[in-house]
Amino acid sequence: MTPEAVVFDIGNVLIGWDPEGFYDGRLGEDRRKALFAEAGLEEMNLRVDAGAPFRATVEAQAAMHPDWAEQILWWYDHWIEMASPRIEGSIALLRALRAKGIPVFALSNFGDDSFAYAQTQYDFLAEFDRYYVSGRIGAIKPDPAIYAAVEHDSGLAPQALIFADDRPLNIDAALSRGWKAHLFTDWTGWAQRLVDEGLLTQKEAGL
Repeated sequence: MTPEAVVFDIGNVLIGWDPEGFYDGRLGEDRRKALFAEAGLEEMNLRVDAGAPFRATVEAQAAMHPDWAEQILWWYDHWIEMASPRIEGSIALLRALRAKGIPVFALSNFGDDSFAYAQTQYDFLAEFDRYYVSGRIGAIKPDPAIYAAVEHDSGLAPQALIFADDRPLNIDAALSRGWKAHLFTDWTGWAQRLVDEGLLTQKEAGL
């Protein structure tokens, strides 16, 4: 069946997400690896994605690791530099789908307040029909609960949804529920999948 709604991940699908690259540019790869290992930055970010307050969580982590406090605070102070650049081809697909009246949803591991901030920096983040943000739902992909929240809130059957994400585990979780899914590597591959599903023409997809 032709999908009834298209679901986009955000990081590395619509905007870049590369904290490692940001820190490598400031510290070098070896010091960045030491920072991430010693200060638990990835675990800190997961807490934010699960709903913990962004600034307070980063500041608390910095207080716990005084030797790295300045660098940990960069996660908050320079966050938008890590969450960039715009992936213009994917943004054009979002807009092409909406122009045809096809519902488009966001499904992303994202903090509540960091997502609200991102919406002030990226205009297209205000253009979805529905938003499923982990920090608001309290579940993080690939937890089945976040996919169930999409189905329940939208009222759509799993097979009516097609989802693009850059992480294989998140794709596998969607497929296990009966969703259609596309492992995102670049916007042109996603564009072709939308054409193959009968949602866009080649011209509409920018191909």
